[in-house]
Amino acid sequence: MAATAQRVTFNGSLGEDLAARLDLPAGPVRAYALFAHCFTCSKDIFAAARITGELSKRGIAVLRFDFTGLGQSGGDFANTNFSSNVADLLKAVDFLRARYEAPRIMIGHSLGGAAVLTAAGDVPELAAIVTIGAPADAEHVVHNFHADVSRIESEGEAKVSLAGRDFTIKKQFLDDLKGQAVPDRVGALRKALLVMHSPRDDTVGIDNARRIYDAAKHPKSFVSLDTADHLLRGRADAVYAAEVIASWASRYIGAEEESTADMADQPEVTVMETGGGKFQQAVKAGRHRLLADEPESFGGLDTGPTPYDFLSIGLGACTAMTIRMYAERKGIPLERVSVDVNHGKLHAADCEECTDEQKERGGKIDRFERAITLEGDLNEATRKRLLEIADKCPVHRTLEAGAAVVTREKS
Repeated sequence: MAATAQRVTFNGSLGEDLAARLDLPAGPVRAYALFAHCFTCSKDIFAAARITGELSKRGIAVLRFDFTGLGQSGGDFANTNFSSNVADLLKAVDFLRARYEAPRIMIGHSLGGAAVLTAAGDVPELAAIVTIGAPADAEHVVHNFHADVSRIESEGEAKVSLAGRDFTIKKQFLDDLKGQAVPDRVGALRKALLVMHSPRDDTVGIDNARRIYDAAKHPKSFVSLDTADHLLRGRADAVYAAEVIASWASRYIGAEEESTADMADQPEVTVMETGGGKFQQAVKAGRHRLLADEPESFGGLDTGPTPYDFLSIGLGACTAMTIRMYAERKGIPLERVSVDVNHGKLHAADCEECTDEQKERGGKIDRFERAITLEGDLNEATRKRLLEIADKCPVHRTLEAGAAVVTREKS
């Protein structure tokens, strides 16, 4: 099973929809992490993608999102500030807590690191914090547009060029930065901290790492990124950072076998609205996380299978599993089985495969058509028998027999 990525949205601190990506591991989720990107960057920078990929390989799901006014998120960057970035982070925490579970790891790159350090104290479930090239005070970001500060102060705002793009910076942004006390927040944390910084970082000097490290209480660690630049643009540097973070974080979220909770007392399946689009649903099936949605033509975001797609998935998966179990038991050299399922509605009277009882009910009926591919050195008699076995699939029988659905309000 491959790792999966889900596009999701949630409401930010200024009321705008924030675009996010949730990367889920292939197997059970050991813990959830939240990644905060650098100043004027986006969730899709290479370092974020690489770190997210390495964590997902180790069973850690990661949510990364675009702050208000950046990337694919709504809102006007000019109306944001450091405080709104911190508030956006806490909104992301609320989203994970409500739809999945609260993050146990927070990772911040550059100014995102300062934001993570500021927000971390308000996340009681948090176990570990990572900063990458983070400034020891939020006001450090002003050096990116230092030549424009006097104009911003006198005129109230100014358009500045950052990384080849124009951004409007307002005086309220500068005023907000002056009111931040990141080292004080760091000193009050009682959580594991990993400070990562490159001695060659010419955007945020390595002295910032020392100030953060000195302000923190144990357990704390420092890792030098050696030859890396501020944005970790070198693949080897990003991979190294990702591997270190993944290994270090594992110490604070527990061993994999210990994090696999007993699911006996939990509902088998829970479906909950995400707030993304009109129809998007977060689906919890035991330890597994999926999305359900409708296509754009129906007013959805097309971020996951439709409800009827899930029915077809259940029928196809059960069919393939049933055939595989029979083949294994009988020693049949079946190499691979695949099932295509098509769902449609037609009038019962026109359904050749329907029972007399179904035809007598009249109206339209749901029709699922399976096309089964059997690979291997199989004779005709064996192929025929395997197709017969497909009809013994439990989901097939449930669909044909019907089922009782009991509804109650959850107390």
